[in-house]
Amino acid sequence: MRLNYAIKYVADMDQAIAFYRDKLGLELKFQSPFWTEFATGETVLALHPASDDNPAGGVELGFAADNLGEFYARREELGVHFTREPKEMHGVHIAQIRDADGANVSVSGPV
Repeated sequence: MRLNYAIKYVADMDQAIAFYRDKLGLELKFQSPFWTEFATGETVLALHPASDDNPAGGVELGFAADNLGEFYARREELGVHFTREPKEMHGVHIAQIRDADGANVSVSGPV
């Protein structure tokens, strides 16, 4: 498991992009109204519009697993609660779990 990305939920995408790009000097990798990425080394900072389920200022961590299917199969043994089972999205399998504090955590792996 390795930290692949952190999603920052934002109230205003343009303001958030300007802050991270212009004030912090992060390299803009991809930009859209619904998903923006900054190159920050091995871990990507992603911006996503806030919603009722994900208020502005919230952060969701995203981990990459070499074998998501194996991790999912061991969920009971590991005591990991999946709130969304692995499903193909954007060319990878993505699942969602809850951490010890009940926060959403994404886990992705190769298709």
